[in-house]
Amino acid sequence: MKICIYGAGAIGGFMGVGLAQSGAEVSLIARGAHLKAIQENGLTIRGKDGERNAKLRATSDPAELGPQDYVIVALKAHQAWEAAEAMQPLLGPDTAVVTAQNGIPWWYFYGFEGQFANLQLQSVDPDGRQWRAIGPERAIACTVYPATEITEPGVIKHIYGDRFGLGEPTGKVTERLTRLAEVFEKGGLKPKVDPKIRDDIWLKLWGNLCFNPISALTHATLDVVATDPGTRAVARGMMAEAEKIARRIGTHFRVGIERRIDGAAGVGAHRTSMLQDLDKGRPIELDALLTVVQEMGRLVDVDTPTIDIVLALTQQMGRVAGVYPVYPEQTEAVRLD
Repeated sequence: MKICIYGAGAIGGFMGVGLAQSGAEVSLIARGAHLKAIQENGLTIRGKDGERNAKLRATSDPAELGPQDYVIVALKAHQAWEAAEAMQPLLGPDTAVVTAQNGIPWWYFYGFEGQFANLQLQSVDPDGRQWRAIGPERAIACTVYPATEITEPGVIKHIYGDRFGLGEPTGKVTERLTRLAEVFEKGGLKPKVDPKIRDDIWLKLWGNLCFNPISALTHATLDVVATDPGTRAVARGMMAEAEKIARRIGTHFRVGIERRIDGAAGVGAHRTSMLQDLDKGRPIELDALLTVVQEMGRLVDVDTPTIDIVLALTQQMGRVAGVYPVYPEQTEAVRLD
């Protein structure tokens, strides 16, 4: 089995080393000093259980690798949008594309029943670039729960977690999904095949859509955002609006708002990914976490006053810092039947 990790950063690299232990032929798409270090010394994972190193084929050019059985996209949403055309050499007739990303994925309404079937969300896939270049029929969802970070080129620190959700947009348990889950299991990653993978996507997004922008605006760590009465109230308001939207399109939440916030507080003094990106002057992943929720709210006629305020403030902050927008600024949905 041939698997390419497109975006061998902290999460992608962690997945790549694990999957290589399964016996799969794993290759990596990376860049810069990180790529050079992987090519020279392999990729190292350091965690509480010790250190692992894997010698993996790594390149910045997908054309060197040829068609794969699976392409696992571990880029941020806007980076994946930019890479859609470059990914073409990796795609054979039966290649599955696994979206291991935060937020609402570009294929969200593929395999969806009801009035929104095949509707495309412009805030996460402007002009349908990924829908056309990749094709939603290739997509497999992957929700990512481990926490990792690159500590130096070629070295990834595994902080906690090894769980991943896997599911087909159609809700079917297909052969390709089962094979992928088996490889994850053999590689020491813990997959959960979920026929209702959208519920899992929303459960993770529920926290990201509020904690990330609030922390970026305030520079507070996760424990502070989740326990300070003022910021906790803002997060609660955003989550309530998002829950109403999600339920109108058929999502079920297995925990309540207060429990979800308490779970975030329990993580401790964690600097969210958006705050880290802001501090380092990197583009912020705002649209897939929050703009898209606003867009979906308009689709189902749900008012989002708290989301609207926080989104406007975060967008302005990002513009001033030169880290936003990351897509063409279009927010209207388009249906392609």
